[in-house]
Amino acid sequence: MKITKQFHGYLNSLNIVSKHILGTLLLTACIFTSCTKNDNDELTIRPTAEDFNELKEKALENLTQTFQFNAEDGGVTLTSEKGVNIYINGNCLTLNGNAVTGTVDIEFVELFEKGNMLTTNKPTMGILPNGDKALLISGGEFYVNATQNGATLETTCGFQMAIPADLTGGVDNDMVLWNGIIDEEGNLAWEEDKRDAANGQDGGVFAEGNQYYGFFQSFGWSNVDRFYNDPRPKTTILVGVPEGYDNTNSAVYLSYDGEETGLAKLDTYDAGTGLFSEHYGQIPIGLECHVIFATEDGNDWKYAIQAVTIEENGVITFTEGEMAIATEAQLTTIINGLP
Repeated sequence: MKITKQFHGYLNSLNIVSKHILGTLLLTACIFTSCTKNDNDELTIRPTAEDFNELKEKALENLTQTFQFNAEDGGVTLTSEKGVNIYINGNCLTLNGNAVTGTVDIEFVELFEKGNMLTTNKPTMGILPNGDKALLISGGEFYVNATQNGATLETTCGFQMAIPADLTGGVDNDMVLWNGIIDEEGNLAWEEDKRDAANGQDGGVFAEGNQYYGFFQSFGWSNVDRFYNDPRPKTTILVGVPEGYDNTNSAVYLSYDGEETGLAKLDTYDAGTGLFSEHYGQIPIGLECHVIFATEDGNDWKYAIQAVTIEENGVITFTEGEMAIATEAQLTTIINGLP
């Protein structure tokens, strides 16, 4: 009997030590990630900002096309996977103000569908004259970068693109050119590229036949767009997400029903209330749309989608039980399939 008690005492001590080690490991995991409790009072690990950023960067990398040519060849035409023609003059390329010779590397990204806009975090939010942001309808978002041996090049004469308009539903003569501005947090917004013809600047974009022809002054992000137009009264909305998520490890987007080439984003978050906000008051009351919550889970996408009709000062709430997991390809297809 004495031996049995000692044995049980040993087992109890071992159990206590095991629980202590497990608790320490879980606490360590929470320090380096983000933890919260679910409805069953169980601890759930949330993704970090780095996890979410890596997922978006991977999506952008998967959509990046590469080309090479010799600067001495002068003017060259590069054709993208979707049939966009990029005209670049190698004689205009410079590095630190000096003319470039030899092999030039080109990176190119083309985004025409809202599924790819979401996974790369490249929504179509245009900056209004007062600084507010509103939805743009896109004729294509583009990234062009020229490098040599890893060093970024500049162009003294710009470059041009011919963009098939049937990729975005046909020619829209209200389209203008926009430049992408990326803030310190990696979020993109669009500023209209206003050319000054009196100062001899070429410019902008025009449609001819079934093509848009864009004239770009510098490399980087560019967009052929126009503002979404809806005469109905406008409102702001709020979106609540599960505990442990914020604007660093998740995002909330709006897909307007009937608009296949535009994606809005709620770009502000209130840590006090835990709510994402469209605080500009630019969303039409009565608009039918889909609100999309997106985050990372184990190198995949975790998401939820709600079909809503916008009400004045409405509040939309996502719960953990609505979430689903998808690969990048699966989520892209799901978003592109929204009405």
